[in-house]
Amino acid sequence: MLKTVFANHEFENPFLNASGVHCMTTEELDELDHSSSGALITKSCTPLPRLGNPEPRYINLPTGSINSMGLPNKGFDYYLEYVTNTPYTKPCFFSISGMNTDENLDMLRRLAASSFNGITELNLSCPNVTGKTQLAYDFEQTERLLNQVFDSYQKPLGVKLPPYFDFAHFDEMAKILNQFPLTYVNAINSVGNGLVIDLDSEKVVIKPKDGFGGLGGPMIKATALANVRAFATRLKDDIQIIGTGGIATGQDAFEHLLCGATLLQVGTQLHKEGPAIFDRLTRELEAIMKQKGYATIDEFRGKVKSFS
Repeated sequence: MLKTVFANHEFENPFLNASGVHCMTTEELDELDHSSSGALITKSCTPLPRLGNPEPRYINLPTGSINSMGLPNKGFDYYLEYVTNTPYTKPCFFSISGMNTDENLDMLRRLAASSFNGITELNLSCPNVTGKTQLAYDFEQTERLLNQVFDSYQKPLGVKLPPYFDFAHFDEMAKILNQFPLTYVNAINSVGNGLVIDLDSEKVVIKPKDGFGGLGGPMIKATALANVRAFATRLKDDIQIIGTGGIATGQDAFEHLLCGATLLQVGTQLHKEGPAIFDRLTRELEAIMKQKGYATIDEFRGKVKSFS
């Protein structure tokens, strides 16, 4: 019932982790592989290991989460070793997030030369690295980078985007993305630069960036759905959508699919519940589909209705 086709491969279900959650170590990646997720993705990596921002840098909230992780990861070689030498059983995505164009291009060159046969995710949206802007908010620089990427990289590749809030920005970014042979677009990364305050201490709740951090979880679902829908209706048909943001229940998953997503990444709620969440999400999504009389996801995917 939940099988879906993505990048010409069949997935048992549309769920996987969001890069950054439960994927730092090979042990966590193995746990994802042994879970009931449909796929897994590695931690967004840089050429060399990074410790990330000082603690506290992630806080659970009643409505989601706030974080300023600072891209902690074990480095490109660590994850390349995993994806090329570990007998994982489900489709695997490899996420890269270089600090500049040269780092991204170098990692892509090394992936191209490797035996990795999965899908690469180029993270154009890292809102919580101190002193670094989100590349995908610079349209000219994004286009320039993608031109350089596709001059040489031939393996399947998608991009992870930040949230956009204006129709003109949806239009402009879609016009850029449609120029390239992208496999997919992932919408969205966390909503950058939120601020949460503890009432008792009258203090911000995370240390980096004076308390400013990326928001995730149910509080950002409406923004995520808007971005999924906006790009699903603007991108050419061969660019698929991964929906990310606010997925905590089967209903949330159904709504992302209804807006046009094909796969679904889970972040904040996976952090709260662990990989067992995929058992619950698949059960809840199947129950909604049965109640509505849908036998497959394709029967309703992308068919959200508007007022006539």
